[in-house]
Amino acid sequence: MANPPPNKTILLLDDDEEFLRATSDQLATEDYTVHAFINPQSALLALAHTPFALIISDFHLGQVTGLEFLAKAEKIQPHASRVLITGLFEMDTLIDAINQGEIFRFLAKPWAKAELLATVSSAIQRHSTLQSNEFLRAETSRLNAELSRANAQLNAQVDTLTNQKTHLDQTHATLQENFNHSIELCYRIVSTFYPTIAVQTKAVVDICLKMIKFGGFSSTDEHILLTSAWLHDIGLVGIHRETLNKLFSHPQECNADDWATIHQHPIYSQSLAAFVDHLSPVGQVIRSHHEQFDGHGYPDRLAGESIPWLARCLAVAVAFVESGLPEAEALQLIAEKSGTAFDPDAVRLFYKSAEAHDLPRQIHEVTIDELQPGMLLAKGIYSPSGMLLIAEGHKVTTTTLARILNYNLQAQVTQRLLVYS
Repeated sequence: MANPPPNKTILLLDDDEEFLRATSDQLATEDYTVHAFINPQSALLALAHTPFALIISDFHLGQVTGLEFLAKAEKIQPHASRVLITGLFEMDTLIDAINQGEIFRFLAKPWAKAELLATVSSAIQRHSTLQSNEFLRAETSRLNAELSRANAQLNAQVDTLTNQKTHLDQTHATLQENFNHSIELCYRIVSTFYPTIAVQTKAVVDICLKMIKFGGFSSTDEHILLTSAWLHDIGLVGIHRETLNKLFSHPQECNADDWATIHQHPIYSQSLAAFVDHLSPVGQVIRSHHEQFDGHGYPDRLAGESIPWLARCLAVAVAFVESGLPEAEALQLIAEKSGTAFDPDAVRLFYKSAEAHDLPRQIHEVTIDELQPGMLLAKGIYSPSGMLLIAEGHKVTTTTLARILNYNLQAQVTQRLLVYS
């Protein structure tokens, strides 16, 4: 909002009509608007409804003095400049009035025109300054009030957004906790159904975590890859145990029907994963993790870049773990199949992560009769009632083996025994 234009309206009060006309004419030629009065009461009435920048009054007004009139005028329009016309004999009174702020200036009769115009210009400028200051104070007050309201609204919005964020964070934390519980439940189901699958799944997840550190994945892709790693083989729970036994222990004994069923497990896994994670890419990665770069994989015979990139990464991790070979031989197998079974870029990422971190140990399943001293348990051995007999990571000794065999004679150990290769 701009400052108001300067007020150039003057009130002139004197009991000499000829003086009023002459002075009014002098001021009018300088573009001032002059309201001339002989009677102080008429002048006071005008002050009540017309804003003046300058009030000029003669000292001698009959029943009242100019100082008395100007004192009343000051109460009506305090910002108007006040000038008193007087003779030299009232000089002491005038100086006191100026010092006390009752008048701005005085003019002694007779005066030169230049003196009059200079005094009027200075008085008008004073009024304009006071008016601008008052405008600025009012504008500052208005802006401060608007700023206070804006700050109050902003604080209210911040509080609302903070509450919303808190609610969203709590909701996200709850969803994440539920998601983690779902993943844990799936892992426990697989572990109970067929421990070998669970141990291999954990190894695949560990490799994928290592690949993520070097793969430049987005947070969404990290989530998709890890979720796919946890759930990629959950479809195997739908396959008969006898078929799984052949797959993990004697794959050469699997017939055509067995392989047809096994080749469907990525589709089963995709369907089951949809109950855990709503992101469709998770299902697509799971479905494609046994596809091969040259198009000879399953279940859809995809090839090259038609296979999702994350599925190509997962495929390398799964192949390494499921090979069942010692680490050096498994790494050699991956290298040999780069460009045929595996995407070379995914193989390079796998090797980069393998060089920087220790890979999970390979595991294989043994019967209790095949357990030998020196073997390292990949999974703890439990009694049929669930009591821990020997912890995971324990190195089998002659004494330990004797205890296990003796216990097996009393209460048969039915679980599958997993050892590191």
